Amino acid sequence: VQLVESGGGLVQPGASLRLSCAASGFTFSSAAMSWYRQAPGKERELVAVISGRGVSTNYADSVKGRFTITRDNAKNTVTLQMNSLKSEDTAVYYCQAARSIEAGLPYDAWGQGTQVTVAS
Repeated sequence: VQLVESGGGLVQPGASLRLSCAASGFTFSSAAMSWYRQAPGKERELVAVISGRGVSTNYADSVKGRFTITRDNAKNTVTLQMNSLKSEDTAVYYCQAARSIEAGLPYDAWGQGTQVTVAS
């Protein structure tokens, strides 16, 4: 099982970033996928989640209306489009695949994380 994030970086407030996560080693379309983030000194928090077939999504209140999670089951990728970024969005962002018997994933899988820094 492998999850590889990309797309992080340093941007100014109000800018946009697009994070991507490439997945392999399990049946991607059968696993709910999520983005989490962890800021310095804070606990890891759920940012957004999308169901296996992409029918349903859910977002943390702090990012609703600004972030959009999507997935491409043909390419085994999940993305997080982040608009109107704020300094409080600064964190390491992690891709997660939820454990799923149907997906052949006996445990929650995590990527290595990608740093997003929002500063002027």
